Formats: sequence, structure tokens, C-alpha cells
Amino acid sequence: MPTTGHCLCGAVKYEYDGPENWTGYCHCESCRRNCSAPVTAYFAIPNGNWRWTGAEPATYRHSDHATRSFCAACGTPMAYATTHLPDETHFYAASLADPEAYRPAKHFMAAERLSWFDVADDLPRTNPGDG
Repeated sequence: MPTTGHCLCGAVKYEYDGPENWTGYCHCESCRRNCSAPVTAYFAIPNGNWRWTGAEPATYRHSDHATRSFCAACGTPMAYATTHLPDETHFYAASLADPEAYRPAKHFMAAERLSWFDVADDLPRTNPGDG
């Protein structure tokens, strides 16, 4: 049974098979601004294991290495792809049909965390250049 997700209005839908490559929170400024939120929660799916099942999302080329996908009708952010990790696509955990099943495993870009917001957990926190 595939795992599914969708945007707010239900036009853009996706599904995937198999396990996630990773799960976690991202604290970078780019992700915060894209979602207007203090932190975002993502999971990565290997390309070839996921597919759009509703309307194709609109895309925004954020930089020379990053593209963001979103619903053109309601604006919901749906996915992020980067040439730095070309074999996977990152989906927003809040877009899952059952977001309660999601479990983050770490924090990414922790050095960019807003000082007034913290997720109180013991998950590992990484920054660019960490091993």
C-alpha cells in the first residue's frame, strides 16, 4: 500500500512506495521563508519510488541548484529538489495524508534556527560541513 499526500485543496497529490531515505526538520532561512514557518519537516524519497497522482504542481527555481514544487491553485508547498542530492526528492511532512505517522530523526541547518523557536527534543542537530 503506497503512502500518500496532498495539498490543501486536494488538486496536487502524490504517493510513494518503500521507506524514506531520511526524515527531519530543516531550520534554513530558505525553507522558513518558503513556508512562512519557523521550521519545516521533510522526508526524502528516492526518485523512481514516488509519483504525482493528481495535478502536476507548479515549480519555482529557487537557485541554480534548487527547485520547489507547489500547488498552483492553493499555494501549498509540496516538494523540494536539489542538484546536491539528485537521486531523491524532499516532501513536506505536513502534506502527508496521515502526518501523525511521520517521525523526524534529526535537525538540519541547526545553526540557522531562529533564537525564539526551538523543538524540545534530543534529536541530532547538524550543520553544513558536519560529518
